[in-house]
Amino acid sequence: MSDTPRLTHLDAAGAAHMVDVADKAVTDRVAVAEGQVTMQAETLDLILSGNAKKGDVIGTARLAGIMAAKRTHELIPLCHALLLSKVAVEIEPAPALPGLIIRATVRTAGQTGVEMEALTAVTVAGLTIYDMAKAVDRGMRIENVRLLEKAGGRSGHWKAD
Repeated sequence: MSDTPRLTHLDAAGAAHMVDVADKAVTDRVAVAEGQVTMQAETLDLILSGNAKKGDVIGTARLAGIMAAKRTHELIPLCHALLLSKVAVEIEPAPALPGLIIRATVRTAGQTGVEMEALTAVTVAGLTIYDMAKAVDRGMRIENVRLLEKAGGRSGHWKAD
């Protein structure tokens, strides 16, 4: 067996396939992802004041992120459907950007990890913020979406630098 890293979603012939996790142990798994939406300072002020035309931007984005994590397998073709035990999406103002920082934590007890669910939650929350505030700031940017940490499973604990 080679120690060379390989793409697990490709079979020996190079065709995409769903990874068989049947022989993997059920373990507690958690993933934390983060991203940001940068915007004009005036847009951030409008969102934080609660006076955005479409309503509660942060609350709506939080719910959208949670819902997206639960449906990741419907969006990413080779993801497994998972029974999630926790999805938490936190959105905090970052006046220095200016913008909003989005962090998602996803947990399950299962045979495969929840990294994609955490990344999907962050991304969809960011898209929701953009959608709700685009009438006043089309220049917003969804940036720096990344995995911060994952734990559980055969590969153990990993944390970004």
